[in-house]
Amino acid sequence: MKAVQVVDSLPRYGLAKVAGSLAPGLGAKLGAVSLVDIDEPLLPAPGWHRVRPRLSGICGSDLSTVDGRSSPYFQPLVSFPFVLGHEIVGDLDGEGGRVVIEPVLGCAARGVDPPCRECASGRSDNCERTAFGHLKPGLQTGYCHDTGGGWSTSMVAHESQIHPVPDRLDDDAAVMVEPAACAVHGVLGAEGATVLVLGAGTLGLCAIAALRRFTTPGTLIATAKHPEQRRWARELGADVVVEPRETHRLVRRATRSLKVGASLSGGVDVVIDCVGSAKSIEEDLAVVRPGGDVILLGMPSTVTVDLTPLWHRQIRVRGSYAYGTETFDGEPRRTFDLAFDLVEHAGLGRLVSARYPLDRYREAIDHAANAGSRGAVKVVFDLRGEKRR
Repeated sequence: MKAVQVVDSLPRYGLAKVAGSLAPGLGAKLGAVSLVDIDEPLLPAPGWHRVRPRLSGICGSDLSTVDGRSSPYFQPLVSFPFVLGHEIVGDLDGEGGRVVIEPVLGCAARGVDPPCRECASGRSDNCERTAFGHLKPGLQTGYCHDTGGGWSTSMVAHESQIHPVPDRLDDDAAVMVEPAACAVHGVLGAEGATVLVLGAGTLGLCAIAALRRFTTPGTLIATAKHPEQRRWARELGADVVVEPRETHRLVRRATRSLKVGASLSGGVDVVIDCVGSAKSIEEDLAVVRPGGDVILLGMPSTVTVDLTPLWHRQIRVRGSYAYGTETFDGEPRRTFDLAFDLVEHAGLGRLVSARYPLDRYREAIDHAANAGSRGAVKVVFDLRGEKRR
């Protein structure tokens, strides 16, 4: 089958890191990623199904891998070589019907019985066995050698990962369900009179839509670097949209705070950080009120940040990874069920901006890495016309 694969090569990883520091996405030309012709992954056990991807998105975490920016933390949680791609809509091979894949490889997929305490409670996002069971290590599909990934013509998925796609949703909408689920998981419980979403890429825009759909912010502020991002942020529900350099001034005015050095005396109730850089985390701590909440929705790499404001202002910081089971309106709900609702309600399929075949993977990665400046949001691989070999 055709696939875009990552190999375990320290020299090539080093080249990717150097190239990615020069220009986003450049690691695809010099790094550990290549288009290959390999055998289809085998079905690991009963309960597994073969899936033929139709569309597969390019995510920020994929770009970090391509450009050699992934944290060393992930080394024991992946297995090489692996095929990238975890935002997937595809067809069940031989069974018909479109499906979306929930990528987390928890105890059910790994054949771990009894399941860990987190999976037993429906929180597969906190699975304690992502390096164990009958699969090689891999926190998600797209980072596990045994499952394959969406940037290919064939992969495998466990029945616990499979969600049927309603006929009323087209492929563009369906491929947005996974990033929408990430946003839903992060914003639920983010209540406050003022909420700031930092960053307006795919994840930030999904977060804005999810806040409007599932929470009741008083004032929803968003920062967006590029004009098209600002347009989408307003359309999806932000009350006020500013360029990043205007964030402090706007928050100061909206919350009637005073300036104290590089920080504010008060600030917003909640910051949802969809960037995940050292600079953005410093910004979070500077503009959230004392006792406020910071939610790290964007995946940071290794960063150096002065945490003194965290201590002095008694700020609560929590990470948000993946999805599982949520409490919504007092009832347990699967995150993906809420995400299907959000994608349909907000029309998130409109965010799919460009589609590429696999053999143009370098162009696709370059486009995704520079999406904002090029007026795009979500860039995907279109596998619908690909031959298996």
